[in-house]
Amino acid sequence: MEQRVLGRTGRPVSVVGLGTWQLGADWGEVREEDALAVLDASVEAGVTLFDTADVYGDGRSEQLIGRYLGGRPDAEVFVATKFGRRAEQRPEHYNLANFRAWADRSRRNLGTDRLDLVQLHCPPTPVYSSDEVFDALDTLVAEERIAAYGVSVETCAEALTAIARPGVASVQIILNAFRLKPLEQVLPAAERAGVGILARVPLASGLLSGRYTKATEFPAEDHRTYNRQGEAFDQGETFSGVDFATGVEAAEEFAGLAPDGVTPAATALRWIIQQPGVSTVIPGARNPSQARANASAAALPPLPATTLAAVRDLYDRRVRAQVHHRW
Repeated sequence: MEQRVLGRTGRPVSVVGLGTWQLGADWGEVREEDALAVLDASVEAGVTLFDTADVYGDGRSEQLIGRYLGGRPDAEVFVATKFGRRAEQRPEHYNLANFRAWADRSRRNLGTDRLDLVQLHCPPTPVYSSDEVFDALDTLVAEERIAAYGVSVETCAEALTAIARPGVASVQIILNAFRLKPLEQVLPAAERAGVGILARVPLASGLLSGRYTKATEFPAEDHRTYNRQGEAFDQGETFSGVDFATGVEAAEEFAGLAPDGVTPAATALRWIIQQPGVSTVIPGARNPSQARANASAAALPPLPATTLAAVRDLYDRRVRAQVHHRW
């Protein structure tokens, strides 16, 4: 699989990674053996980046990754984790003492002495402007608890603030055919600064797979049920902030843009891969077949200019008014 350097980490990673929120919680139950099978299928398909967080299943996702990699010393996988969401979301909680404790917990979960990458996990907006926060992260690097740090953001404004920080190695941001605003300033700024971009929620919580109808229901423990209006966390994390009915209709139109023999999901991933400035895209998977299908998008030829223009037109007509001003 194609490899790209992940910004200031200096490390090459696969252009399709694996997001592991599903393996921890909030997407319905995933059994341990199934989770480990997803990790294995991804590695066998050429994936070399796993993205996780200490809050996914309160550490379950990290622990599963640690268990898997402990049994696969031959697997050269870069693990990007995140911290900060297990604490009450107040800027003063983002301090060196907590960072040390959070990093040490993730090191234990992952079974490693030094974390490849720690990302601030969508903290309160003032955190991105705090010199003390980034001094503390620099201290974790100096102490060799972490090799590099980045941020995971909700808004383009937060991303631009972080990119201006000289120590920030990467920015994780929602980018998909229903969330185009990062193309305007964030990706160009990151590319100029040498900051990596991890594109998350690439299928708009599954909408862009084309598998859902307006009658589709999700389990009660699935965030696509309990967070549609932002009841638990930022609304933009669920269906990219698009109203479900509108999203289904837009996804049906998007499916018509897929090349012959290519699924809508693979088309959506291919669209992200070819955006200038993207380092890796991190779709999730609940089973090995999904993991293999996601990885296969890396081998597809670039989408033609006519398709790119059609995606922009679809966004402008159906989605822009709901999301562009918010994130």
